[in-house]
Amino acid sequence: MEERALKNLLVTGGCGFIGANFIRLALQQNSNIRIINLDCLTYAGNPKNLEGIAEGESYRFVRGDICDAGLVNDLFQEERIDTVVHFAAESHVDRSIEGPAQFIQTNIVGTFNLLEAARKAWAQGASDHRFLHVSTDEVYGSLGETGYFTEVTPYDPRSPYSASKASSDHLASAYFHTYGLPVLITNCSNNYGPYQFPEKLIPLMINNALNGKNLPVYGDGRNVRDWLYVEDHCEAILRVLEKGVLGETYNIGGNNERQNIQIVEAVCDLVDELADPLADGRSRRELISFVKDRPGHDRRYAIDASKIRDELGWEPKVVFEEGIRRTIGWYLDNPAWVESVLNGSYREYYEKMYGGR
Repeated sequence: MEERALKNLLVTGGCGFIGANFIRLALQQNSNIRIINLDCLTYAGNPKNLEGIAEGESYRFVRGDICDAGLVNDLFQEERIDTVVHFAAESHVDRSIEGPAQFIQTNIVGTFNLLEAARKAWAQGASDHRFLHVSTDEVYGSLGETGYFTEVTPYDPRSPYSASKASSDHLASAYFHTYGLPVLITNCSNNYGPYQFPEKLIPLMINNALNGKNLPVYGDGRNVRDWLYVEDHCEAILRVLEKGVLGETYNIGGNNERQNIQIVEAVCDLVDELADPLADGRSRRELISFVKDRPGHDRRYAIDASKIRDELGWEPKVVFEEGIRRTIGWYLDNPAWVESVLNGSYREYYEKMYGGR
């Protein structure tokens, strides 16, 4: 399969966790590309995630909202965009339960604006262009104790977040079938790694464990997720951009199924090993507390990533034991980043949701 060269990329949500890791990797691996990073810098978008990357011929940052159709259209024209990597989304299930409206606006309306802008800008022919819509395995709903999500698993979203992502997936697919827009869709499992915002399970547990705070675990802690190291995910996205078949969906998984309680216990043990002991001498496992389960909490996700392996030659490289050690090491080495995040607009929410338990 012939590889496609990357040229002018519009990356939405590039100051977020996965977006920032993707930009770093793409610039590192491709010397002739230009990346335009469009991010409205909500609580989860942090310019410090891209510290050290200077604006110039290879990189431009634009603060703006994907729901601003005028801005999006202008960027396609000004920068002659030929590739879109669409990360920008509201992505936290708990927040979607508390306030679903923003999820509908950003994840559905924002995706529509991007698709429309691409359709207009690429109307004269876009055979070498690509619109990659980055989505989640949560659109498939919940699995039992066995089985895996495949690219043909029926959608069955259970939260406002996953419903909004399912809607945007369907929009992207419809633009391929209706207008011939060169769309690709990826659905990934749970990511972890450097720069992840501390409302998500792993960085939340790392930060609380370091500070001797309670480690709240929903329900019985036996909900299962497939964990994917973020750099592996970014490698997969590059592979799909270079070699993916238009109109296709590719599931991206880490082959690392773990119960939530197993994740928390692994974090506790590694923080005990790598960080200073707690002042009272307790092990971090003693900080674990089980709390009321959240509504619509899917029991198990697991990805069958054989399609991307067999057709595009991608497989995850980082096993969980290595990835979690790397991740905890990064948070220990970057306390200023953590403090800058917690001192921002997130602090009040963090204390309300997680700090006082």
